[in-house]
Amino acid sequence: MPRTCNIDARGRRARLIAGLLLVAWAGVLCAIWALPVGGRLSWIVAAACLASGAFLIYEARTGWCAVRAMRGSSRA
Repeated sequence: MPRTCNIDARGRRARLIAGLLLVAWAGVLCAIWALPVGGRLSWIVAAACLASGAFLIYEARTGWCAVRAMRGSSRA
């Protein structure tokens, strides 16, 4: 199924900002929590923030929202 644009410019901008903030937060978590502590949980949380931020940036670049796509495909 091809991904068609399902968000407007405002939604793209919001996702880009949120994605960049999450990627930056992942860097902060690595620097102040994961590297000094070195525990498995700290790395998992930092990686989850990084992955979430990267996915939001992807959505912003393509103009496609996964949640909206799932909601639209469940309509009968």
